[in-house]
Amino acid sequence: QVHLVESGGGLVQAGGSLRLSCAGLERTFSNYGTGWFRQAPGKEREFVAGISWRGGSTLYAESVKGRFTISRDIAENTVYLQMNSLKPEDTAVYYCARAPNKDYSARDDVYNYWGQGTQVTVSS
Repeated sequence: QVHLVESGGGLVQAGGSLRLSCAGLERTFSNYGTGWFRQAPGKEREFVAGISWRGGSTLYAESVKGRFTISRDIAENTVYLQMNSLKPEDTAVYYCARAPNKDYSARDDVYNYWGQGTQVTVSS
């Protein structure tokens, strides 16, 4: 059973930064792509960023490009989402998800394991 745990969310002022972590047990991410998604109240879940199994390929939603960075530390069994220049519209519950293969996808129905989510609130 794969268990993903997100952390690092919180309340921050606009323009501030947060780093989200998605932790798993040993080798959770070793051969799998990973994605970050978010869901704001009253909205559908949307893709934020994805990273391939070796970290050599990444993809970002246009709304976060240049502000967010996805990375992974295989030794620590953790995937990160560094979020800078945060805006009120970034407010959402953020989820990490593991893909069933080595690549990522912007489609949430591709992923078969999800974390419980961490709340990010950006005040204006």
